Amino acid sequence: MNNLILSNTIRFIGLVLLQVLILNHIDLFGYINPIAYIIWIFLFPIRKNKSLLLIASFLLGLSIDFFSDSGGINAAATLFIAFIRLPILKAILRKSDFDYVQFKIRTISLDKIFIYITTLTIIHHFIVFSLEYFSFNDFTTIISNTFFTSIFTILISIFGILLFVKKNN
Repeated sequence: MNNLILSNTIRFIGLVLLQVLILNHIDLFGYINPIAYIIWIFLFPIRKNKSLLLIASFLLGLSIDFFSDSGGINAAATLFIAFIRLPILKAILRKSDFDYVQFKIRTISLDKIFIYITTLTIIHHFIVFSLEYFSFNDFTTIISNTFFTSIFTILISIFGILLFVKKNN
């Protein structure tokens, strides 16, 4: 159990540092900025009690907001996808109940991993950009930023999970 806590803590700190020090300074074509810190939510162990996930996800988003001076939009979006993660995963796997303790993301097929990551990423990015622009006049900008930023974030997320997460872990 201590190994699980340690690995999640290191992943949390590493993804925050990766986002703040490197990815926040990447602006492809002037507006595309990969948001890879949400990988932590994808990889967090699934439990029936999700209060720890919600608190930690809020802190994850809040730490990104603190370093990015973004006023809480990342905290709101991160908290929301942490809240809906389990129902979306159940819908994708078409299971009402599964073994929470033994579930690992690398044990499901690649197409289901892709759907899971894509769904949560698009929802997260739509919330972030909606709160950032906060105007119906900018709806096309919100949609285009969500779409293009999601593409890069999904690619980074899938490659990161395939490269750095063990198949049996």
